[in-house]
Amino acid sequence: MTLLLAGARLPARDGLVDVVLDGDRIVSVEPAGSAGGRAAGERIPLDGRWLVPGLWDQHVHFTQWAQTARRLDVSRAGSAAEAAALVRERASAAAADAADDVLVGFGFHDALWPDVPTRELLDAAAGDRPVVLIAGDLHCSWLNSAAAARFAPGTLDAVLREDASFAVTSLLTAADDATLDRWAADAARVAAARGVVGIVDLEYGWNLDVWRRRIAGGASGSADLRVEFGVYGEHLERAAELGLRTDDVVDDTAGLLTVGPFKVISDGSLNTRTALCSHAYPDGGHGVANLSPDELVERMRFAVEHGLVPAVHAIGDEANRRALDAFETVGSGGRIEHAQLIDAADIPRFARLGVTASVQPEHAMDDRDVADRLWLERTDRAFPLADLYAAGARLAFGSDAPVAPLDPWAAIASAVGRSRDGRAPWHPEQSIPAEVALRASARSTLAPGQPADLAVLDRDPLTAPPVDLRTMPVAATFVAGRTTHDTLR
Repeated sequence: MTLLLAGARLPARDGLVDVVLDGDRIVSVEPAGSAGGRAAGERIPLDGRWLVPGLWDQHVHFTQWAQTARRLDVSRAGSAAEAAALVRERASAAAADAADDVLVGFGFHDALWPDVPTRELLDAAAGDRPVVLIAGDLHCSWLNSAAAARFAPGTLDAVLREDASFAVTSLLTAADDATLDRWAADAARVAAARGVVGIVDLEYGWNLDVWRRRIAGGASGSADLRVEFGVYGEHLERAAELGLRTDDVVDDTAGLLTVGPFKVISDGSLNTRTALCSHAYPDGGHGVANLSPDELVERMRFAVEHGLVPAVHAIGDEANRRALDAFETVGSGGRIEHAQLIDAADIPRFARLGVTASVQPEHAMDDRDVADRLWLERTDRAFPLADLYAAGARLAFGSDAPVAPLDPWAAIASAVGRSRDGRAPWHPEQSIPAEVALRASARSTLAPGQPADLAVLDRDPLTAPPVDLRTMPVAATFVAGRTTHDTLR
């Protein structure tokens, strides 16, 4: 089917253009009124709206994101006591419905709390009802006694970190597949309304089957999103046996499902004080290394030999150095996920080694106060987007949803303005131009032969101030030439 998008503006280009789509590709981009007979199908007048490549969120945990709206929001809690009070309020309100159901909360940041999260606080708030509160960075969880007995028997700790926490949170999917797929469909529609055409889904688990099921059933992936699914270490050999290779299209999914990277978590997170750093935290620790350098190289080499591009989670400066060392040893490019704190000497290595900085600019706004406390006098090299760009590194933007909302415009606004909520910009020397941020949020361009993955905007993304970028109005979204969000017709 041929589709004419008539009278569009392209950012940084004078005059109006007509863009002709044929099936899943762009056929032509030419001055308005000159498409002629090449556009025999439907004509959609854009009336001077701005047309940009469709946006990607290049790091999400999609199933967790789909569930987050249904979990207790504890992100506003300024202390353990306040979080417990929110639990008490929810537990009391839901007591008549399902007293034995696990109460799951999300979003706490305890690094700045004046008090300590204890089992006793949650026990007093919810009694015998199991309670699991998941930190906003996904790297730790706070359990009451009933939840510990069910999900982590034998542990005496109220707060579980890293692998111990991941083991618990992986057991918290209470809904059946059909319900989860329905929630995923809802989340995909919301994403399409923000101009999103694709995601890199780094959800824990074996996501090939999950997304095949969703697409076959007409759920979120089939109409609203392109999906690249990541492979974790426990499934690495399985992926190799199946011959899955990064960028391969899964053949029974209408071209929408693609094999993504091999994801390996090399260190922890800032809020949990487990990001591996060369300097000590205020408590004297340096964070954690989930793998030795040799183990990291071994897993990456195996992945590369079987056609899977490594995506290494590295937040602290020492973790980033070790990840870059591993890429150099293996002799392959790939991605570093997060890249939050980087030594100046390591910045040029990204471009030289062909390693993409897969970053989440909104995290800088979420973590600025924690970073100022825990990375004291080092935040001039935290979230160093301008330095990475100036050194020639490829930037790929994401959200790490549910850590931050799945909304590329929030990432773009943070990258350009380094500010949120009316606060003064945080290290504004690391801001980047809007056109660079927009490019880091897309996978294609507006040119003949490119995918017909597009977003129609009511505002110029290159001239809008950062505060307006956050609320960018999206009039329509197209994935492979199909409308997935539309306020035009």
